[in-house]
Amino acid sequence: MSGVNKVILVGNLGKDPELKYLDGNVAKATFSLATNEYYKDKAGNRVDTTEWHNIVLWRALAENAEKLLKKGTQVYIEGKLQTRQWNDKDGNKKYITEVVGDTFTLLQRKESGQTASAADLDTGSNVDLDSKGLPY
Repeated sequence: MSGVNKVILVGNLGKDPELKYLDGNVAKATFSLATNEYYKDKAGNRVDTTEWHNIVLWRALAENAEKLLKKGTQVYIEGKLQTRQWNDKDGNKKYITEVVGDTFTLLQRKESGQTASAADLDTGSNVDLDSKGLPY
């Protein structure tokens, strides 16, 4: 039996997606996503916590993210965890854990009251875009 590596996050972008093109014109978008939780301490006071996640999207999904997502946007993301390692300039081993997204869905309502997902754009579903490439 194989394992399961599945991540589902709902949060807000900490910055606009950064889009880069790698060898072979492969698009890669990266951004941070904040998820918030709260609990009550022993005294009954509400304590808010924020967890920051590093998100990576590839190819058409990355290009759609760059068009649709902006800092502060609330988004639903599905993907998997991936940890990379490298050596810094001093030879120290460094690690980073990222969520490699398979799909995302905007959760903020647009003027028409509809939401759009990048998966809808990739499959050619009926998502109307304005002149800036944003759903309306």
